[in-house]
Amino acid sequence: MHVPFWLTVAALSPAIVPLAAYTRRTTLRLPEASGDSSGEWGSGLQGFRLLVIGESTAAGVGVTDHQQGLASQLAKQLARRTGKATWQTLGTNGIRMAGLIEKLGTSTLPDCDAVFVSMGVNDTTGLTPRRQYYRQLEQLIALLRNQRPEATIYLLAVPPMHRFSALPAPLRQILGWRARLLDDQQHRLAATTPGVCHLGYPPLDDPSLLAEDGYHPSATGYQAMAVALNAQLFS
Repeated sequence: MHVPFWLTVAALSPAIVPLAAYTRRTTLRLPEASGDSSGEWGSGLQGFRLLVIGESTAAGVGVTDHQQGLASQLAKQLARRTGKATWQTLGTNGIRMAGLIEKLGTSTLPDCDAVFVSMGVNDTTGLTPRRQYYRQLEQLIALLRNQRPEATIYLLAVPPMHRFSALPAPLRQILGWRARLLDDQQHRLAATTPGVCHLGYPPLDDPSLLAEDGYHPSATGYQAMAVALNAQLFS
């Protein structure tokens, strides 16, 4: 238990509980992206194969077509270095880590050279305990290793929720704090687990990088994420 966080939540609960209910009731709900959930950029016989799994960012919420989403845009960036990159995305809006583990446990993952895991927002808003989140991360890594032992696993940082314009203060700051606490668990696991890396999340300071709901990336936002992640992969 992170005592300072819970003491702050307790002190601010008269303000943040009604704010949370109001925000949930009034925030614009955007659908998942449509179109093919796989594709390729560039040309050549053999290219880099990437898979993105996770929550709303993997599902392409904020754009209309998966071609504009994270997996496609990341593959586009990688193809500029490798000549060709194929991509596939498996995302579910609103899913938590426990649900992702259950879903992947009954699925066969495609062949890939790297798996990018985009999770944490729903476990943040759902107040998943940190130790539980860490144990579930371990379970997820074991599951991915069992199916695709050759793939490098990249844990994308939990998004900076303190910058989500759809969230009013002080709820925005509280959830941003909680997101950082969960991301610390991802850092810790990546630092001690071979073949697992942590990638930072771009700040998305420009309002145009967020979709109209003020919560998810826009098409420009996904492009910015892809550029930032690609730079970290080759730094």
